[in-house]
Amino acid sequence: MITGKELEKLKIIPPDAQIYAQVKASWDKIAKPLDGLGQFETMFAQIGAITGSSSLSIEKKVILTMCADNGIVAEGVSQSGQEVTAVVAGFMGQQASSVGKMARRAGVDVIPVDIGINTKETMPGVRDCKVMQGTRDFLQEPAMTEEEALQALSVGIDLVRECKDKGYQLIGTGEMGIGNTTTSSAVASVLLGDEPAEITGRGAGLTNEGLERKIHAIEKAIAVNRPKWDDPVDVLAKVGGFDLAAMAGAFLGGAIYHVPVVIDGVIAAAAAAAAGRIAPAATDYMLAAHVSAEPASIWLLDLIGVTPAIQAGLRLGEGTGALALFPLLDMALSIYRDMDTFAEMEIEEYKPLV
Repeated sequence: MITGKELEKLKIIPPDAQIYAQVKASWDKIAKPLDGLGQFETMFAQIGAITGSSSLSIEKKVILTMCADNGIVAEGVSQSGQEVTAVVAGFMGQQASSVGKMARRAGVDVIPVDIGINTKETMPGVRDCKVMQGTRDFLQEPAMTEEEALQALSVGIDLVRECKDKGYQLIGTGEMGIGNTTTSSAVASVLLGDEPAEITGRGAGLTNEGLERKIHAIEKAIAVNRPKWDDPVDVLAKVGGFDLAAMAGAFLGGAIYHVPVVIDGVIAAAAAAAAGRIAPAATDYMLAAHVSAEPASIWLLDLIGVTPAIQAGLRLGEGTGALALFPLLDMALSIYRDMDTFAEMEIEEYKPLV
């Protein structure tokens, strides 16, 4: 398990700026308008820089879906009870949930991970990395101890190393856990320095009364627990969740092992922001799939410094937004690899307009 001191000393090597420039230059030579594929051209330049090669390949892709329960559900902040987490995770293990159906169509693997589901049962097809059976109610006490948060972070880091060893070239993050829009809003509020009322959304569909209860719970929890905005492990431990901590670890793992990791929705974005606060250079290894319908989403992505490729009001979770990006990247890569250049077509190249 990684320690707090090891996190403080974590050294991230920046992506290769020379490879980034080479990939951008190659895009400009392809017979199409300059920046014709917009953000996708930038994403592939970043992928090349991360992997250290302009010979781009994302053939083998995976979604890591972190599943965990949250004690704050006891305060009536969610429409559903904790039992739903285990049910949906079980379907994930059978590749029968939303992310599984989409992944089958896209030819992408999904690894659901039990990082803290409130059940003693082992679910077929779900990776057992449980720290404990859900977090504590952070309105009453910190959600986790520092050691528990570090354990969840370590799981995320180790899973990325394992995925790289198995040949995965692109990793998407996902989550499942009733109450985790509350935890992500709490973490976002502390990291952004914004009031919970400004950034907290309805999650899976709260009424006006439910939304007010959710906002009040976050406000009170932050006041009681006093998480330190400049200590992201403290923030995750006091008002976060195991899924958030494990995803933050996955983002750090991407930077450590030079694998691009894709941010899904607002919950993954909160985790990514925490990872970026732990190791600022880690944000250079992150890609943003989309901006979700939750209010905090765009502000978190701005804090991280990443531009989302998709804006479609998505709020499904599970990693479905990250997964939706993958076929778009495959199509863009087909142009990078197979399209003729201006020289091959004997056409004058486009020149940047000044």
